[in-house]
Amino acid sequence: MQDIKEYAESAEQECGPKIRPDFSWDDIDTVMLDMDGTLLDKHFDDYFWEVYLPEHYSLLRNISIEEASQELMARYQAVENSLQWADLEYWSHKLKLDLPELKLRINHLIGVHPYVIEFLEFCLKKRKKLYLVTNAHSTALSIKLEKTVIGAWFDRVICAEDIGFAKEEPAFWPRLQEMLGFLPEKTLFVDDTEKVLRVAEDFGLGQLIHIARASSRRPACYSVRYPSIDYFKELV
Repeated sequence: MQDIKEYAESAEQECGPKIRPDFSWDDIDTVMLDMDGTLLDKHFDDYFWEVYLPEHYSLLRNISIEEASQELMARYQAVENSLQWADLEYWSHKLKLDLPELKLRINHLIGVHPYVIEFLEFCLKKRKKLYLVTNAHSTALSIKLEKTVIGAWFDRVICAEDIGFAKEEPAFWPRLQEMLGFLPEKTLFVDDTEKVLRVAEDFGLGQLIHIARASSRRPACYSVRYPSIDYFKELV
């Protein structure tokens, strides 16, 4: 599953000294931003997939929470880096649980990272094209946009199911370019997952930035490969 898999990757990711972004805004026409962990505090997703869902699944299956967690992790990893990985309808069917309803029960944990709104305002004043690009399933996306009201800032919101591939898949990026018509070399892309950044780099995106503090409840981890920021105020 997207969120728990990204946490597993971040837990294993090598952390290094902070590489600070170094670019000119005059060279940027388009800004693309990931959602979970980048704009929104990933604590909601970590808690949902690692704690809340295993608790409910253990009750459904009459097994221990530890057994439920292990079984769920194996199921997630079996379809990682695919659209099924983030598909709430798929998982609701497989697990016999209403995942959108469970997410709504704890939507008070959904929150925007500090300085995000200030950064979005900055991009608009700079007259940059602004896109939200996420792997989140459309149902999860709707829940989060309704709670945070950040969707209005963007020229367009794109989820991976619109493209037909996850962001980790190389085919995602040329299809996204066909849809939006952006120039890769004049695009800034910000994400909290290094694997996504590597695929975007291979496609030729000009400026890549890693979010080191995806969750407010976990320590920052700076990328050894890409410039990192803790908060968006570092780009303003």
